[in-house]
Amino acid sequence: MAVTMAEITKLRKMTGAGMMDCKNALTEAQGDFDQAIKIIREKGQAVAAKRSDRDASEGCVLVKSVDGFGAIIALKCETDFVAQNADFIKLTQDILDAAVANKCKTLDEVNALPLGDVTIAQAVTDLSGITGEKMELDGYLTVEGPAVETYNHQNKNFLCTLVVLNKPNAAVAHGLAMQIAAMNPVAIDEAGVPESVKETEMQVAIDKTKKEQVDKAIEAALKKAGFNLYIAENEEHLNEGIMKGSITEAQAEEIRQLKLTVAAEKSANLPAQMIENIAKGRLAKFYKESCLLNQEDIMDGKKTVKEVMEEADSELQILDFKRFTLRAE
Repeated sequence: MAVTMAEITKLRKMTGAGMMDCKNALTEAQGDFDQAIKIIREKGQAVAAKRSDRDASEGCVLVKSVDGFGAIIALKCETDFVAQNADFIKLTQDILDAAVANKCKTLDEVNALPLGDVTIAQAVTDLSGITGEKMELDGYLTVEGPAVETYNHQNKNFLCTLVVLNKPNAAVAHGLAMQIAAMNPVAIDEAGVPESVKETEMQVAIDKTKKEQVDKAIEAALKKAGFNLYIAENEEHLNEGIMKGSITEAQAEEIRQLKLTVAAEKSANLPAQMIENIAKGRLAKFYKESCLLNQEDIMDGKKTVKEVMEEADSELQILDFKRFTLRAE
């Protein structure tokens, strides 16, 4: 049967699918709109299945709060071209609106919500079929509290933050939301840093301190033996020195053995208390850089975030914060 332009336009408005997809679906369904919609949705499911192993690293991140409940959500896709599409951004906003209205706590709850005559999960699949790209929801983060501030960095939909205060203070809250976006803290203060993170950072600090002490001992031994430090630095430089005639094969081997011997001796005799003290200093630096209250304020580098808050209102407290970005960091 012949399909009219009016019918194609009607189906396109109902589904958002392309003109040719609508025409083909109507032709296959012999003018039955319900069947045509089913065909278009089945195509979306097929596209989603076919592209399930693709990397969806682009997308749209949005944030919203209503009556003390805030949420961030990301709808991810494969290309920036699709991410900038008005229909894609609208779907992300519609999903976020529904999630916040229902105060969903998990992404599973969000996916199960109705959106029009389908679920949110199906709506994402449908748009995937229309665009031909893999799509998925991610980064669903929520907060609740007396005063929730939202921030969409540069309004470019790739980095959003939420911050909760114990009472309203628009200026401070906005500054904190920007601080979180810029400095990516791991916790409000030291007490909020997970024990697993503390242990990992302490071990990293210990390992780095030990390596520095061993490297210093090796450097001192090489200098004492009269070897060029650049040539002795690594195998590439040793081979370069041999090729240029700066050192002989025998000297290169002597350097290797000296480095191994000194490293073994120094490692076996490192003073544990000294290593621990230096490592604790490194951990303190980590807390200063990674705990929100300890960070230098991005608007006033001479003060910490805690000092800025106390000057504004000594009773102000940060209760929670969340941050999500599509960018690799």
